[in-house]
Amino acid sequence: MSFKPKVLIVDDSEINRLILTDMLEDKYDLIEAGDGKEAIRLMNDHGFELSLVLLDYMMPEMDGFEVLEVMRERGWNAQLPVIMISAETGADYIHKAYDLGVYDFISRPFDASIVTHRVENMILLDARQKHLERLVAAQVQEKTRQSNMLINILSHIVEFRNEESGRHVLNVRVMTKLLLTELRAMDPTFTMDDEQIERIALASALHDVGKMSIDEKILNKPGRLTDEEFEQMKRHTIYGAQMLEKVPSYQHDELVKTAIEIARWHHERYDGKGYPDHLVGEQIPISAQVVALADVYD
Repeated sequence: MSFKPKVLIVDDSEINRLILTDMLEDKYDLIEAGDGKEAIRLMNDHGFELSLVLLDYMMPEMDGFEVLEVMRERGWNAQLPVIMISAETGADYIHKAYDLGVYDFISRPFDASIVTHRVENMILLDARQKHLERLVAAQVQEKTRQSNMLINILSHIVEFRNEESGRHVLNVRVMTKLLLTELRAMDPTFTMDDEQIERIALASALHDVGKMSIDEKILNKPGRLTDEEFEQMKRHTIYGAQMLEKVPSYQHDELVKTAIEIARWHHERYDGKGYPDHLVGEQIPISAQVVALADVYD
């Protein structure tokens, strides 16, 4: 049995619903609502199963515009195309309908050819749009995967040179994300979004990239460092920031900017006794503050 797109017909006139059903039932799986409230319930129940809504304007209790308002409030109009049913042709009416997310109009009395063509065109257009959105999402996901992979490889090279276990980078990244997420949940004034949190967590993998420039004898010395050796070790923060600042073409990328902050300042302390710049309190970017906690804890 071939797939039939599901169309919701919303009209308080049973005769109008019957006429539309007669025109469309061969190609589409039709469900009906006799008023706006029932339409909202059916949209909620069927969700993304629906391919299109044919929505009457003039209805008792909840008219077509009120239904559109609810759809917009719930974010449904971004995913569910609507064709408005009406004999109204006034400019104000048409502008308001478009503003509320209506894609097209069909007028009464119904012309079978116009109705079937507009319904078919709208469903095909929506299907193509959703297909393109899936393709773009897949490409973004693949680019993100590759970026993650390359950053992880680079960070593990740093750890390999430093003779660490290889888990440290992953642990810091996971804890950074957890700390930022919990901070947002606890503090309503902390408004960082998911994208920003993910960027800081990803950039945390490069916090010790400057150690690539530290002498291996110092980096892997089994005993306590001398004061001179420790001064050399502390410079990995400066070296890391300088390395990232010289990355060709990407200096203005937000991920690189965040990685530079973290690399340079993840050893600063709130009391100003950290290094390399002795920043105090909120002078330290939140990205570096959180990565510092995760780094020391692990």
